[in-house]
Amino acid sequence: MTTRQRQDLPAPAMQPDGDRHPIITTAAGRALGVLRIAYGLSFLWAFVDKVFGLGYATPSGKGWIDGGDPTAGFLGKGTSGPMADFYQSLVGDWWVTPLFMIGLAGIGLALTLGIGMRIAAVCGALLYLLMWSANLPPETNPVLDDHILGAITVVTLALVAAGNVWGLGKWWSSLDFVGKYPWLR
Repeated sequence: MTTRQRQDLPAPAMQPDGDRHPIITTAAGRALGVLRIAYGLSFLWAFVDKVFGLGYATPSGKGWIDGGDPTAGFLGKGTSGPMADFYQSLVGDWWVTPLFMIGLAGIGLALTLGIGMRIAAVCGALLYLLMWSANLPPETNPVLDDHILGAITVVTLALVAAGNVWGLGKWWSSLDFVGKYPWLR
């Protein structure tokens, strides 16, 4: 016996992909908003600690404001593996510390405020991947570590428009220059 196929059912239609009509629950949106803010504040904390040498990751009196170099310790002594020579060769280059510090502040502000999420995702993922490659292989897992998970997270936050929940993402997206250049979202 054969089963008669129904011909009266319409084929499912695909929704256009984009952040204008996200399909996400309110609770999930809020959870992603909290995750975005937490990641943003972690970047901002790293920036502030390295500027002022608050005694956490950067010793007191060794902050950037005191003449310390926030990248020299890690690049000079904290790298290992096949990329170590490359990273160690960057110690003292005039552009390394300012670029790193601008990156920390910019990524942190963008994530915390929920603006420029696409740029923050690209820059944040790149920074995480560079830090991951500075110590290969990772100590506790042959491939994954918190840097890879951080890179995945910041990209995901941008893809789901997490800046729209408890952030300025909707306002930012409505600006004329952001509408003209959508990569600024």
